[in-house]
Amino acid sequence: MLPVNCGSHADYQNFVVTNLRKYYPDPNAFSRDTWDIIERFWNLDFSYTDELLAAKYSKFGPAPRTPSCMQRSYLLSIDFKVHSITDWAAQLKINPLYAILSGFDFGNTPGVGTFYDFFRKLWDSDSDNLSPHIRPLKKKKVEQPKQKGSKALPVEKVTVDQLFKSLETDSFSIDDQPYASLFKIYIHEFLTISISKGFINPSGLSIAGDGTPVVTSARERKHCVCDCKEKGITNCECDRYFSQTDCDIGWDSSRDCFYNGYDLYMLVAANSESDLPLFPLLHPASKHDSHGFLETYFRFRAFLPDLHVSKWILDSAHDAPYYLYCRENGIQPFIDLNKKHGTREKYKEDFTIGKDGVPVCKAGRKMNHDGSEPSKARLKFRCPLASRKYGCSCSDPCSDSKYGGTVHLAMKDNPRLINFPPRDSKEWKLECNARTSAERSNKREKIDLQLESGRHRSSKMWYCRLYHILMLQHLDTWDLPFESTLQKLVLNVA
Repeated sequence: MLPVNCGSHADYQNFVVTNLRKYYPDPNAFSRDTWDIIERFWNLDFSYTDELLAAKYSKFGPAPRTPSCMQRSYLLSIDFKVHSITDWAAQLKINPLYAILSGFDFGNTPGVGTFYDFFRKLWDSDSDNLSPHIRPLKKKKVEQPKQKGSKALPVEKVTVDQLFKSLETDSFSIDDQPYASLFKIYIHEFLTISISKGFINPSGLSIAGDGTPVVTSARERKHCVCDCKEKGITNCECDRYFSQTDCDIGWDSSRDCFYNGYDLYMLVAANSESDLPLFPLLHPASKHDSHGFLETYFRFRAFLPDLHVSKWILDSAHDAPYYLYCRENGIQPFIDLNKKHGTREKYKEDFTIGKDGVPVCKAGRKMNHDGSEPSKARLKFRCPLASRKYGCSCSDPCSDSKYGGTVHLAMKDNPRLINFPPRDSKEWKLECNARTSAERSNKREKIDLQLESGRHRSSKMWYCRLYHILMLQHLDTWDLPFESTLQKLVLNVA
């Protein structure tokens, strides 16, 4: 193939205007929603895609399709809910609008093989998957939880604390990742623009994280590669050939069923206006959120060092040894307590700490929050029955003072239970409300943009689909001018 003829974004815009005048002289033929899509793609500059992928094309052979047009066309297929590449290639041949918006001449559009050749150039690895097809069977499988709606217990061989220490010392480079080109295109053409438009605050980022199931097939596909069956051994533990090698079986707590596929862990800007995604990572379905978060976060921190994270907003599945790290790195953790890990701990022998991190006196009464001392990293609580005028009305007062018994909770004593702000405060509840931004972002990807409808077999194709869905999430957030510039040009209005 010859070198890529990149052209320019202005050339693409002129091409779209010229062909819309030719095939759709009446702008009223499109609904307002269709004009919104047309306008967004018309303003979308993919010059960086042409620049990044130019080196992946040969200097010999026929001229290839322009990478920016291929990417724009794939984004259109997701936006118009055409999930099959075969169906989309057919639609390009019969629908002038799809071809024109992609940047192709109607009647001269790419075939199915051209699209898959483009996906190969987006994937920086000779293998379509992250792990080999032949691997041993997992000895420990996910078990169904006893309580309905609960998440399955971890099956990882290492603890969260061990994984934490390992990832803190590891160094990650985006160039070593097979999804490097996808990530760079996403950052340069979408995330950076969302930051420049003010939708994301890079200097004080609140991140919410959550894992969500991604079903890739109805069952786990594997077969034997040994000759044990010929020898009469039917239950051997030899290695198997897995069709979807990066997937396994996990538990979907929302549907209360087992599934085969991935666990998508997504980091979201919780303080953004539209729950904008930041960084995704696909894990095997059996991966627990406490492990998935760490593996995703440390890669996110290494790949995007210019983004300063100030808050973690996570659910109770993440109630793990994160707190000391947060304190050392200037991060405020807003993590729900997991009751299974225990909460009622003694404090100075006379008090226990309740499930919300608030001390409970020996009479069983919840104490009142009476101030904070951030400089000393401690909180102050006071007896709920004490009055400076009348003293303590408790039958068994814990102090002779009219002020009542007080207790100071120092974060160093138990950083898990003692937080700033305290868990019973309005500030805590307000921040924790933003945790649902991760769930809303996952809903946007899985329901609105139909992530699971791809029905792919390789991690390469799932990452291609996932990153382009993230691009559409950012694109849909950007504001459009009230008066359509493109409509004026089509109508030849000055």
